[in-house]
Amino acid sequence: MDAISPPPAPPPAAPDWLPAFSLARPPAGFVDDPYPFYAALRRFSPVHEMAADSHALTRYQDVLAVYRSAAASSDKQTEFAPRLGPGSPIYEHHTSSLVFNDPPSHTRVRRLLMGALNQRAVARMEAGVVALVDGLLDRLAGQPAPDLIEDFAARIPVEVIGNLLDVPSAQRAPLRDWSLAILSALEPAPGPEVLARANAAVTDFLTMLRELVAHRRCHPGDPESDVLTRLLQGQGQYQGNTDTALSEGELLHNCIFLLNAGHETTTNLIGNGLHALLAQREALEALVAEPALIDRAVEELLRFESPLQLNNRRLTAPLALGDRVLPAGSFVTLCIGAANRDPAVFAQPDRLDIRRRPNNHLAFGQGAHACSGMNVARLEARIAVGRLLARYPGLALAGAPERDPRVRFRGFRRLPVRLK
Repeated sequence: MDAISPPPAPPPAAPDWLPAFSLARPPAGFVDDPYPFYAALRRFSPVHEMAADSHALTRYQDVLAVYRSAAASSDKQTEFAPRLGPGSPIYEHHTSSLVFNDPPSHTRVRRLLMGALNQRAVARMEAGVVALVDGLLDRLAGQPAPDLIEDFAARIPVEVIGNLLDVPSAQRAPLRDWSLAILSALEPAPGPEVLARANAAVTDFLTMLRELVAHRRCHPGDPESDVLTRLLQGQGQYQGNTDTALSEGELLHNCIFLLNAGHETTTNLIGNGLHALLAQREALEALVAEPALIDRAVEELLRFESPLQLNNRRLTAPLALGDRVLPAGSFVTLCIGAANRDPAVFAQPDRLDIRRRPNNHLAFGQGAHACSGMNVARLEARIAVGRLLARYPGLALAGAPERDPRVRFRGFRRLPVRLK
């Protein structure tokens, strides 16, 4: 008699937390490990409504479609006014910077910045970054349990961006705290204390920059390496042409943007990357054994633990995403961390594979708003991770890391290690 086959297993049910899921009030455990939540959203609710006309996208192809769509606006005035307070310093900053603007403002600022961050400029920076990293590694050697965030990862981008703007060394001490305060206001639900710190940071940063700009107007630097001088020359070149000229406010706020974007992306890339390598030790050992893999390893670290987890757009026309059509006016949150773990695009997405090819991750965005400093971040990460592991191949955790609780930016506050 033939055996009776067991009935097929019922399809998995959507988790209880899913209907009420919101990034403003994420479920317990999300900050520590968002990827199981992203996987459930991708499966059961890939275009997930969090509020009226507000959706979170977790599929790679949907995030890519929004990045490439002419109907997806980066202008944040409508969104930021009720959250940040119209007329506040933090509102003025985030609505003036490159990343939250559409053409023509975005086009003219990006053209000037990219001229100073092209491949030749990045190549000229390499020797200086190597010297900076080696100096930091020398200092780590005398500490029993150095913190790879405070003592290493966070110091690199502050110095690199400080050099690009030629900020005097004596004035660089508050830059990191200002950056953290300003970017924390971009969280889905910033509280009044967060906003107060952000407003104070913008005010203090602008005061410092006005003095720096006044000095640089009288004593210009080399426009090939000094981004501030390049922006000032561009401002002078287009003076009177409202289609291309930078206002004084745009000039100052985009200097702040340069520091913030460079600091946050690179600090988290290096910190997240080193933690991931320590957690998946076989990948670390493979990289130590084969240092030439460092470029591919950096791309995989960007995919695996994307420093920027969330981005946003507002639709100016209807947009089809799979079997859904979102209407004009919809606010969409692009879950970059989810897209970069989409199994439809990346085989074994939860495995750190430093040999992965192809690796078309979305950590730096796509299209006209692709990160203007992506090659600087790659350079810093390649040198920082490569030279740290070359000197200390037995690197190990010395205690429990402390994760930064923000959801838009993924990183650590502390990462204590033993150097071996």
